[in-house]
Order: sequence, then structure tokens, then C-alpha cells
Amino acid sequence: MTKAEIVAQICSETGIEKDKALKVVEAFMVVVKDNIVNGEDIFLRGFGTFTTKTRKQKIGRLIKENKSVVVPEHKIPYFKPCEEFKSQLAK
Repeated sequence: MTKAEIVAQICSETGIEKDKALKVVEAFMVVVKDNIVNGEDIFLRGFGTFTTKTRKQKIGRLIKENKSVVVPEHKIPYFKPCEEFKSQLAK
């Protein structure tokens, strides 16, 4: 599903104008991204948690050059769905 499809579905379900729904969706994405970058978690009851995970340092390989390289420890964005959400997927 694309952002345009999400906006269209929100418009059809709520009756909000397309440009307003687009602004809300884009503002939501900016807020989530900014807070995650700043190290803050976002908890949405009944949906899930946006957070970060830390990947440990490891040895990687450059196959074309046949070399080993060190991949430093780094953070990645992570979404953890709530139990209700998980149970709906299990059906």
C-alpha cells in the first residue's frame, strides 16, 4: 500500500478532503521519524510501538573484493505490534 492509497482510504472512510488527509499523514510520518531519531519511543495503544534497536558490531564481507570489513554498531528503526495486532495476524 502506498502513501497515496492510505490517503485515499482515509478520505473515503472519514470524508476529510484529500489535501488535509495528506498533510496529516505526512505530519505523522515526520513526528514519528523525528522522535525516533532523537531516541524517543512512540507508543500507540492498540497498535504498537515505534522504537530503535541496536545492532552489535560484526564482521561483514565484501564478496567482490574478497575482504572482511568491520560493520560498526548502529541503530535501526523498529516497529513492535501490540498483542491485539499480533493476534489479528495469527487468524
